[in-house]
Amino acid sequence: MDSVGKSWLLLTGFVLFYVIYLLFGALVFSSIERPVEDKLRHDMEVLKQDFLNQSCVNAASLERFLVQVLTANKYGVSVLRNSSFTSNWDLASSMFFANTLVTTVGYGHTTPLSDTGKAFSIFYALIGVPFTMLVLTASVQRLMHPLVIVPIGLLQRSGMAPRWATVVHLVLLLVLVVLCFFLAPAAVFSVLEGSWSFLDGIYFCFISLCTIGLGDFVPGTQSGQKNRQLYQLAVMAYLFLGLMMMYLLLRTFHKMSDLHGLTGFLQLPRCEESDPEEDREPILEDNQMGKAASEPLEPASQPSYNTINKG
Repeated sequence: MDSVGKSWLLLTGFVLFYVIYLLFGALVFSSIERPVEDKLRHDMEVLKQDFLNQSCVNAASLERFLVQVLTANKYGVSVLRNSSFTSNWDLASSMFFANTLVTTVGYGHTTPLSDTGKAFSIFYALIGVPFTMLVLTASVQRLMHPLVIVPIGLLQRSGMAPRWATVVHLVLLLVLVVLCFFLAPAAVFSVLEGSWSFLDGIYFCFISLCTIGLGDFVPGTQSGQKNRQLYQLAVMAYLFLGLMMMYLLLRTFHKMSDLHGLTGFLQLPRCEESDPEEDREPILEDNQMGKAASEPLEPASQPSYNTINKG
């Protein structure tokens, strides 16, 4: 079978596995969550009937009241007496919303109320999302040398085989990310957010740094939150640094897959560095620069993941 046929066969296998994986997830989630949902629905019906039996309110009026309350709650406005009266659209909260918008985390706890706000969100995200990806990419490229190239070089100089050095480095980087951006923040969130457990904190960190953003856990939304604005700014910094490290981890894994031949085996695109021939082309013409100034840099002088011996 030629390469084109193998590529289509592999793609078909990927699609089938994806569908099977979705069905598996649907069965598991349905079996776990359906009984809990049925119990909650039954409890709410009992609570509603008890309230109607003890008051002079009719069912229709109660329905209208609940619809309005739930609609307001969807936009982050609560009618509870112990809820915070702090606006969801002060400067810090608006900046937190903008951060979740351009990073595509999008918790959905606070959403625009007006048509003007919705229209501006589209325009703002249209520019902000690609620019955020650009900033993250540029940041990761600067971190590749101190956090990837140098550690792998040290492991190789210690006598470790090149391929094993990349594997050990990836494991160490993974442990570092888990400790610093999942376990430690989860412990902090479980302390600052009174109703969160440690598992809730890990769940929030994972959902956020994978840009899933379900919105069932959002920091800084509880009533009586101390230093709420400063807290939201700290969460914004955590999200940016966490997304940057997740991207660095994925890029390192992709490059290690190139080195070990995994991307070639799966016929996936390689995570290549810039074309050496492009690096050789001077930006200005020879008649605009001296001969010495126009001489291109040797590609070998630039440190990159591809300089690691495949062994």
